[in-house]
Amino acid sequence: MENEDGRRLRSVVSYVKRGGRMTVGQQRAWEEHWPRLGRTVSELPPGPLDFTAWFGREAPVMLEIGSGMGETTSQLAAAAPELNYVAAEVYDPGLGQLMLRAEKLGVENLRLLHGDAVVLLTEHVEPDSLHGVRLFFPDPWPKKKHHKRRIVQPSFVALVASRLAPGGTFHMATDWENYAEQMLEVCSAEPALRNRYDGWAPRPDWRPVTKFEQRAEVEGRVSHDLIFEKP
Repeated sequence: MENEDGRRLRSVVSYVKRGGRMTVGQQRAWEEHWPRLGRTVSELPPGPLDFTAWFGREAPVMLEIGSGMGETTSQLAAAAPELNYVAAEVYDPGLGQLMLRAEKLGVENLRLLHGDAVVLLTEHVEPDSLHGVRLFFPDPWPKKKHHKRRIVQPSFVALVASRLAPGGTFHMATDWENYAEQMLEVCSAEPALRNRYDGWAPRPDWRPVTKFEQRAEVEGRVSHDLIFEKP
């Protein structure tokens, strides 16, 4: 991203670029499905991404940021065939595993983007175009000195709000209490959004409980959902 003088702007990276070798199955999924289902953010042509052409149909676009190993994403996409479901993730094996899960479930309405979601939103998503954005259990950066690396900051929330269509929703979930409070504070301060509930949202029964969330519960952490919408 550049400013008006053409100088490169530095942004805080909220994720760790993890390594990890893909399994045989994940590698096969990349070879068989990536050419049709996936694109790399850094290799996209300038300008907005044409989701209608990519999916081959016009439908509301749901963007999930940080799909991890695809456990939740594959089920959510399968449960909402009326949506053009887009998953953005930086972890290669996670995208491979998501493609395997989608293949097993027969999911057809899913596309994958490999790379930084902030760059994607800034450079390749049109304003007022997304039906919704989901951010489930982002990296909590639990140490206080690392809180500035959390993705939910005022500038990010403003960016998400600008890309939501009127009536669109920004749905977050985290099992870290102080991160949930930060999400609530930051999103409540964004004038383009309003909280659909008075504080925390009820945990939706359609959001699958992952092993990650189950572990958090065992460790005594309570998950919080927040749903903000663009009037």
